[in-house]
Amino acid sequence: MLATSERVRDAENTTIVWHGASHPEACDGQCDWHAIMCSTTEGITMPGSLRDVPLELDVPGERWCPDCRSAIQARTVTEPAR
Repeated sequence: MLATSERVRDAENTTIVWHGASHPEACDGQCDWHAIMCSTTEGITMPGSLRDVPLELDVPGERWCPDCRSAIQARTVTEPAR
């Protein structure tokens, strides 16, 4: 899944939260802003291209945004097999 990262810091740790890209075709690798699946108005300001991130993450300190993960799962259930 093409995604963009958000760094969330607390007093002890920094967590990478992955957000699904809502319009991945708009990314040319030189973007400064990425629209995300969990919001129609918010986005991630991060220069660079999107990354292909597995839905099942096993990387310490990284997780999916719960709303983006739900949207991705709902979309994959409704898409016909190719």
